Amino acid sequence: MNILEFFGLFGGLALFLHGMQMMSSGLEAAAGNRMKIILERLTANRFMGILVGALITAAVQSSSATTVMVVGFVNAGIMNLNQAVWLIMGANVGKTTTGLLIALDVGALAPIVAFAGVFMMVFLKRPNLQHIGQLLAGLGILFIGMDMMSAAMEPLREVPAFVNMMATLSNPILGILFGTVFTALIQSSAASVGILQSLAAAGVVEFAPSVYILFGQNIGTCITAIMASFGVSRDAKRATCVHVLFNVIGTVIFTVVVMVLPLTSLIESLVPGPMAQIAVMHVVFNLVTTVLLIPFGASLAKLASRILPDTAEDGKESGNGMRLAYLTPVTAGGKDGGLGVSVIVVDQLRNELHRMLEMARQNVDTSFKAVLDKDVVPLERVEQREQYIDFLNKEISRYISHLIAIETNERGSKVVSCLFAISGNIERIGDHADNLAGYTKMLVNQDISFSEFAREEVRQMRDISIRAVSALLSSDAGGPEWLSQVAQMEQKIDDMTADFRREQLVRMRNGICSDEACILYSELLTDFERIGDHVLNIAQELTKAKSTL
Repeated sequence: MNILEFFGLFGGLALFLHGMQMMSSGLEAAAGNRMKIILERLTANRFMGILVGALITAAVQSSSATTVMVVGFVNAGIMNLNQAVWLIMGANVGKTTTGLLIALDVGALAPIVAFAGVFMMVFLKRPNLQHIGQLLAGLGILFIGMDMMSAAMEPLREVPAFVNMMATLSNPILGILFGTVFTALIQSSAASVGILQSLAAAGVVEFAPSVYILFGQNIGTCITAIMASFGVSRDAKRATCVHVLFNVIGTVIFTVVVMVLPLTSLIESLVPGPMAQIAVMHVVFNLVTTVLLIPFGASLAKLASRILPDTAEDGKESGNGMRLAYLTPVTAGGKDGGLGVSVIVVDQLRNELHRMLEMARQNVDTSFKAVLDKDVVPLERVEQREQYIDFLNKEISRYISHLIAIETNERGSKVVSCLFAISGNIERIGDHADNLAGYTKMLVNQDISFSEFAREEVRQMRDISIRAVSALLSSDAGGPEWLSQVAQMEQKIDDMTADFRREQLVRMRNGICSDEACILYSELLTDFERIGDHVLNIAQELTKAKSTL
């Protein structure tokens, strides 16, 4: 095998993997949010969950992409572990379509499909049609790459060293280990199965020993989901564990079956050609494993929970007492991109921002109460929450900055930009609440008192501020009518600020308000008005994000 043939092999693999990535990106851009809605509605039923998982995986030709999406959805709280089990089973069934398509030699149509896809991407103006074109172009490029790999591998059957190495893989343990490691390295079971089919077609490996490599490839495909599970919630890690358990259990069962029963001989007698035989074995492996494990889906989830039990730190703060509850910190690394990433990230960011906004609401409430009661005791809690809000804003901003740099989905970029603006506005609400807490210290330390008139106005400020911030946490957030209601509250805050300033001037002229109290009260009014401004900014960004999706 000369150097040009090696170049052909790696070039074909590059096209194969790039084609899969294009398909995933095209489907994500065309149907990402609708996909989330479908998953939320259908995964409660085990059979529909399996069907949806299989269809999505068949569409993007990547079980890894589907499983990573599922891990992200569990981490974001969109679905629970039991729902994830059915999607993972379906993903394992859906991934077999690549091998079937290769065996059917649809690659002959690959140039036409690729041309049609590129034509749609270049000449059609509608974004949805361009995304569909990207999906088709990816499919065509995938099979062009497959043909290149097949052509490059044909000379390998004349290389004694390679033939001898492949002969040693007739040992079940070595075959499974080889398939696992090889698939883990290239992070694509579809690609590794395609390579195995090419080797079989070239006569380098026989069907009987190739089944053990095939079983190992099913385990190796779990590596992408394992990498995606670093830094996520316990349940999200358990979803990855279910994926591993499914393939390990299937491998153990089929290894025993192949060694005891003449399954390989039966498939060889019924199915012509080594490529088709491998494809059929792949289907049988995943379909039978799924059928066998359907009654034990809940048990798989429980087993994953036993393997990864809750720890004392789960659900609690660690280290400096601050953490991201839904997002994986940017420093944790991991792969970016892939099916469902924008949808997952948007929901994770929303959940994280919801936490942050709830902390800001509590600080606004506590700070106003502290001013009214001249009580400095709650201010330590206010300061701790303010530090937490600053921490979350910093981490969310870092995460979004990283995400925007690699985001290729235009709609996803717009939504993420809106969420970035929301994070900054929440942090500013926290700052104004912290200012209110500072006024309490001055009231106590300098023995300043507000008049009863001013105290009543502060009570009114507190009530409408809490209503305004709480409206941002509403399940109706983002709709036009809701935005109108928030805008009315913000205008009410502006009107109250103007009225209270006029009342303050009257009290000053009548000598009811001391100089020190007037200065503090004027500063308090400024913070009150700014809280309303930032609430409206957040409401506008939420509405913009909702209309974009």
